[in-house]
Amino acid sequence: MAKTPARAETEKAKDSKPRLEVRQAMLKDVRAIQALGKRAYPDMQSYSQAQLRGQIQNFPEGQFVAIYDDTLVGFAATFLIDEKTALKPHDWVTITGNGYASRHDEEGDMLYGMEVMVDPRFRGLRIGQRLYNERRRLAQDYQLKGIVFAGRMPSLAQKVRRKEVESPEDFLEQIREQNLRDRVVSFQMRNGFEPIGILRNYLPGDKESMGHAVHLVWWNPAVVEAPAGRTKTKTQRGRLAHTVRVACIQYQQRRVRSFEEFAENVEYFVDVVADYKSDFAVFPELFTLQLLSIENEPIPPDQAIATLTKYTERLKELLSRLAVHYNINIIGGSHPTLDEDGDIVNVCYVCLRDGSIHAQAKIHPTPNEAYWWSIVGADDVRTIQTDCGPIGVMICYDSEFPELGRHLVDQGAQILFVPFCTDERKSYLRVRYCCQARAVENQVYVALAGNVGNLPGVPNMDIQYAQSCILTPCDFPFDRDGVAADTTPNVEMVAIADLNLDTLRQARMTGTVQNLRDRRFDLYSVQWRKEKTRTT
Repeated sequence: MAKTPARAETEKAKDSKPRLEVRQAMLKDVRAIQALGKRAYPDMQSYSQAQLRGQIQNFPEGQFVAIYDDTLVGFAATFLIDEKTALKPHDWVTITGNGYASRHDEEGDMLYGMEVMVDPRFRGLRIGQRLYNERRRLAQDYQLKGIVFAGRMPSLAQKVRRKEVESPEDFLEQIREQNLRDRVVSFQMRNGFEPIGILRNYLPGDKESMGHAVHLVWWNPAVVEAPAGRTKTKTQRGRLAHTVRVACIQYQQRRVRSFEEFAENVEYFVDVVADYKSDFAVFPELFTLQLLSIENEPIPPDQAIATLTKYTERLKELLSRLAVHYNINIIGGSHPTLDEDGDIVNVCYVCLRDGSIHAQAKIHPTPNEAYWWSIVGADDVRTIQTDCGPIGVMICYDSEFPELGRHLVDQGAQILFVPFCTDERKSYLRVRYCCQARAVENQVYVALAGNVGNLPGVPNMDIQYAQSCILTPCDFPFDRDGVAADTTPNVEMVAIADLNLDTLRQARMTGTVQNLRDRRFDLYSVQWRKEKTRTT
């Protein structure tokens, strides 16, 4: 039967993709959002990729993008915060956790709007209005008291230069009396937002607004006080699994006669911890050095490491195959890898059970690694999104630098994995004590896995000392001494623990101490200099 023109058009419409859609932001959008920021605010520093990952991973439900004909043309970022904090005077760095949305409060009763940006080429499509509608819908769905944010005043500097107004307060009063118009502030007021004052020195980099902002609030008419049942609703969002089972493998270095024998040893442990329904299997730093025992003859240190790099692709294929086959995420210790510049870096390959492979290189080689093996440090630390939420990796010595742990937690990490390789007890305790500090100061879980045994023919791997463990913050909901699982020193074995992510988030909000919430963003923050970061 022939299709009529009307019927053909109807079917075509059903199959066609909408030209403009607003959806939740995803990690794959980060680069496009960064590019949008440069178009929307050419005179201001755009967000770094780390900041955008932090916003998305700290509160995925609160970040929105507008897509027009497959082009990202709008972005809105929000987080939850308590009413008292939201309504008192503040600046951008302090309230947003330096742009990472790291002050997101699961129990917050107000939605804070930290960003809205629209591609100037598409401003006639009411994209800003659509993004604000999504914010309002989110506040209503979560039964929040309202929405708070700081509105730009892009015509303020010009009005002051022309002596049409004397101050930001005068500027706002003139707008209230409808003697002046400002494309941003007037738009907000038309959309039901009430100005409650001026936030001075809110964002010094905003020259058009002279660094100031209008403090705006929208009250949700459906909510007078937060309903008694709201906490229950919030814990049922399903963003992260309630518990994550982690298995740290204390791996014995022993001679192997082939890569296949090495692969059998690795698969044995993956099989064992998968039988225990573990979500993560963690191997130690440089556990692949036992591959040098295949030849079983002394090799100069620099040649030994160069020899290992030829196994990189085989190792990645092995770990990824095991991750998929055994349905487990594998933190692949670390392995010397030749980078595109011809340098050797110490890389942890994270192979997820969905088949994806991620890499985190060591930032700080130890003096011995730099001297004997010519290993160089990388310059990027980022979270890895898994089916158990965002995680971070710090390889051994990296754990002794608190800035790295904080940078990963700012991006949303709730579990930090530390593959390590230490030769004697003092070396091990430096890593252990620093990891416990990272767990306390960041209110995060930290899992350590190290080598035992020895490789007499491999320089710098003569002896090993390890006591692999899984560490927690030190507070009432967690295990005694802040240790969820431990191992016997220098014995090949596995430490397994269930880590409750709900307990972790609750401790961050209502614990005896609240290290993340109590940070003084007005005094200090972690800046990653290799990537420009919006700070003011």
